[in-house]
Amino acid sequence: MAEAQERRFRVLRRDRIRQSLSDVGTARITEIAAQVRQRGKATLHDRLHRVRMSLALAVQAGLAAGLSWVAAHELLGNPQPVFAPISAVGTLAVSVGQRFRRTVELIIGVAVGVAVGDILVHFLGTGPWQLALVVTVAILLTIFAGGSVAIVIQAAATAVLIVTLSPTVEALEIPRFVDAFVGGGIALLVTAILLPLNPLRVLNRAARPALDLLADQLDAAADGLRARDRDKVQTALDRLRDNKAELATLTEAIEGAKETALLSPARWHRRSELTHYAEAADPIDRAMRNSGTLIRRAVTLIEDAEPVPEPMPDAVAHLAEAVRLLKREFAQGEEPERARERSLRAVSDAGRAYAEGVGFSGSVVVAQVRTTASDLIVASGISQEEANRMVRQSFGETDRPGSPAGPEPEVKQPTAPPVG
Repeated sequence: MAEAQERRFRVLRRDRIRQSLSDVGTARITEIAAQVRQRGKATLHDRLHRVRMSLALAVQAGLAAGLSWVAAHELLGNPQPVFAPISAVGTLAVSVGQRFRRTVELIIGVAVGVAVGDILVHFLGTGPWQLALVVTVAILLTIFAGGSVAIVIQAAATAVLIVTLSPTVEALEIPRFVDAFVGGGIALLVTAILLPLNPLRVLNRAARPALDLLADQLDAAADGLRARDRDKVQTALDRLRDNKAELATLTEAIEGAKETALLSPARWHRRSELTHYAEAADPIDRAMRNSGTLIRRAVTLIEDAEPVPEPMPDAVAHLAEAVRLLKREFAQGEEPERARERSLRAVSDAGRAYAEGVGFSGSVVVAQVRTTASDLIVASGISQEEANRMVRQSFGETDRPGSPAGPEPEVKQPTAPPVG
């Protein structure tokens, strides 16, 4: 009787274990399926976003290719204007802001390739070794002259065409040279007159990733300081250091916007706004670098168990909000007054933290709050001298605990290098 009960107990226990394992397996499968669905949605969203971002460029390239073929074939009488559409698409395919330069490079590269190919073919004839020699000479000549990669590629490609097609196509040099002019010129016509992009929209779209990155990591650093979570602050530092793509996109967009405003009459009225954006690029870059120093010192502060006065994380969080306000006010074409105000609030809280007492790394964090706030104020359109004055005024005259009574004329930033 006891043995039978024991067997029944073991069977029931196995059933419960199997049921528990089954429940765990089902939960894991459900979780994995949800992650796959979420990843699929994110991937689809990213792809659609890239398509929307590239739609204008695709339309410009298609229109330029069609118009350049019509111009070379119908107006100039070239029966096979292959190189005009290629030159047009090649001009539009480069980074925005370098298209005028690319058109000039296309023409120079074609000229070099035509000259080298023509001379060597005249004296040496055609064949595989002549082709190798022509390409080598064209590349070395353009490199010696200081040509860019685009000029080198065009010179080599044109030299190949001259050597391989000259025996079967008469007077190839002139059509190839003219096609480079036509294609590049049509591409510039499309971008400047027919389908000019809105430079401010391009800039706002390009500035968003850089400013979002800076704001998000400052917020993460503020949260990490409040919780004394060293790993969270370190993660924010690592992410902020990886900012080359965002800054390169912003710099490229500024160059493209200036080119559009220069070439497109429809965008000439935007020049003053574009100048403001262009002047903001350097201080934004400095704000990122100074924020990196701030966050790096916050990591050391936590590791060394230094005091973290309550206003210190608030100051860093105010910097993050100032960055977001700067982005929003830039996008709306408003005077960034709220961004300046929030930057000065960050400085004020940093002054309070300094007055309550900080360690060595904490003093560097305070100093970097001041410096970053100054960068953001300069980015908003204020001169460096005026920004420094506003920062000093907002920081206030503070007394460190244990120091003699009476205000200090100015709190100096730490002189030790912010390393560690």
